[in-house]
Amino acid sequence: MRVTVFGSGGVGGYFGALLARAGHEVTFIARGAHLEAMRARGLQIKSVHGDFHLRPVHATDRPEEAPPADLVLYAVKTYHIPETVGVLPRLLAPEGVVLTTQNGVEAPDQVAAAVGTERTLAGAVWVVSQIEAPGVIRQESAFRRVVVGELDGRLTPRAQAIAGAFAAAGAEAEATAEIRKVLWTKFLFIAAIGGVGSLVRLPVGAWREVPETRALLEQAMREIEAVARAAGVPLDPDVVPQTMAFIDRLAPTATSSMQRDVEAGRPLEIEAMSGAVVRIGARYGVPTPAHAFIYAVLKPIHAQAQRRAGVSAEASP
Repeated sequence: MRVTVFGSGGVGGYFGALLARAGHEVTFIARGAHLEAMRARGLQIKSVHGDFHLRPVHATDRPEEAPPADLVLYAVKTYHIPETVGVLPRLLAPEGVVLTTQNGVEAPDQVAAAVGTERTLAGAVWVVSQIEAPGVIRQESAFRRVVVGELDGRLTPRAQAIAGAFAAAGAEAEATAEIRKVLWTKFLFIAAIGGVGSLVRLPVGAWREVPETRALLEQAMREIEAVARAAGVPLDPDVVPQTMAFIDRLAPTATSSMQRDVEAGRPLEIEAMSGAVVRIGARYGVPTPAHAFIYAVLKPIHAQAQRRAGVSAEASP
């Protein structure tokens, strides 16, 4: 395949590198020091699954320089979607498709509004990976999982082929006819632990057994479950206890990515997390007081980080 990676950070850079190593023609869209390092020295992957170095790589900050893509791996942060989604149609080959990788549940529909439902695949990704230094990606988790699916719930040959390409490249990958359920199940976990962890700002082992904080965490999950069911998403009946049990098995030192962004002074994906719970809940008449509180506390922190980073607050949905 011809692949364009739009957003070459921890997720896009890592999975794009896997596809390039497997023989696909990959173009990385990046910016700043990361782009300059990739152009000068290639892309280095430090991974628990084995290190490797791509050199040379085709990297650019000009999307128009990318050849027409069979697959666009869309891996920008959710707060960059409004300013980048309009570029996507110009990146695609006639039969090309965009695969979303973002946290949350709104990105697939935002992309579909730009390129069409028929040219959009929704993806859910599980990996711990980040830019360690310009031109260097560090991948730290045993898991590196990708699930892809059509927005209309069909299990199509193209979804299976793209999942197969990721699997052949070394990832755990599958196509599903229930991608909405997969996205919301992940969302229930990541929005709840990300929101509560960002308020507490301690490793999970320091707060998951505190009765009041644990109750807040469960309430946050229950609100997402209620919103999902109101939206017609068939979550498993035991999704909340199963997710709580998963959190109880996390290493005591674990923190969420949004919590780490708060502590580092970076912009937050709060609009795609608790903000989305509040918005979608209001649409269906579902009360979401826990997420309204999380959103109210974290929104000014996000706004301040955006100002420091030179990103307009109006760029968020």
